[in-house]
Amino acid sequence: MTSHQTPGVPTTPPLPPVRLDRIGIVMMSAVGDAVHVMPVIHALKAHAPQARITWVLQPGPATLVRGHPLVDDIVLFDRSRGWRAFLETRAALATRAFDVVLALQVYFKAGLITGFTRAPVKLGFDRARARDANWLFTTHRIAPHAGQHVQGQYFEFLDALGVPHGTPSWTLGPWNEEEQRWQREFLSRFDRPRAPIVVATSKPAKDWMPDRWAAVCRLLWHEYGLQPVLVGGRSPREVAAEAVILREAPMAHSALGSGLRRLAAILDGAAVALSPDTGPLHLAVALRTPVVSLLGYTNPKRVGPYDYAHDLMIDAYGDPGEDYPIDMTYREGRVERITVDDVAAKLALWQTRYREARLAALEARGLRGG
Repeated sequence: MTSHQTPGVPTTPPLPPVRLDRIGIVMMSAVGDAVHVMPVIHALKAHAPQARITWVLQPGPATLVRGHPLVDDIVLFDRSRGWRAFLETRAALATRAFDVVLALQVYFKAGLITGFTRAPVKLGFDRARARDANWLFTTHRIAPHAGQHVQGQYFEFLDALGVPHGTPSWTLGPWNEEEQRWQREFLSRFDRPRAPIVVATSKPAKDWMPDRWAAVCRLLWHEYGLQPVLVGGRSPREVAAEAVILREAPMAHSALGSGLRRLAAILDGAAVALSPDTGPLHLAVALRTPVVSLLGYTNPKRVGPYDYAHDLMIDAYGDPGEDYPIDMTYREGRVERITVDDVAAKLALWQTRYREARLAALEARGLRGG
């Protein structure tokens, strides 16, 4: 296809007509951000099915999207290799040419990677939102915009290109027969519906206390007839939390270290999930699994559940009645405000609003358990 895309929302400088045959995406880091990129890719492919999409990613989130039917090519940026990572990524990008590159990440290292790409249009954030002089590496910038959710910010790039987008789509569940078989075998171990708990995050300030998670495990087991399943990686903090929880709530099952693809399968087969602000929270939202989310360190208006399970979110970021702005300010010591009773109240709400429909949906797929 050689037709050109008509630009939409004005940019600085104005976009020329843009072809959408070869699209590069620079968003390298967090799993949650990778989840938020998927609706952008869905919209691009729906609008321009011929487009070939190349995504620059770090190895962690790459495991979540590798093999996705809409992601044609992945260029790895392995930051563990230090300065060699930049040389390797530059060499990989030197063999690829793009019609447009979407610079969705605002930090300096991402700017360098954007600078390595070959494209007549490198579309990035406006100067006010581009950190570390990231805007210097782009040719065009989206219009300034009031603060909004990260997902909405990414949709601004589609608006600039004139690409329509509606209800987000992700396609992040088990894709192939092997993954589906593993999911069935894992879930069949339990005679109750599963309730995965994300025990820790990448930042201690976002974590909830293990002894409180243990109390929630007991509540899930005794009051709701659910099987608590601990999920996440095997970092020292996660392993330490696992030890506390299993000691105080031995009915819990640990699936730490399963990997992102299998974590997706576990969340996909869950009755309800529980998570602080971390990638699996957004993965649960994408899978349409009800999720009780615990937020206090990061701004829920910016990084909370985007369009699902808002009523199950616990907002410890704001004070009662506070209408805080949508920004990137972090608030220390807020997650500790969340009590077991707070979580219990959200589980009671899940019981009323979500449980019946969710268990029916799992039963229809042969994944209910119990």
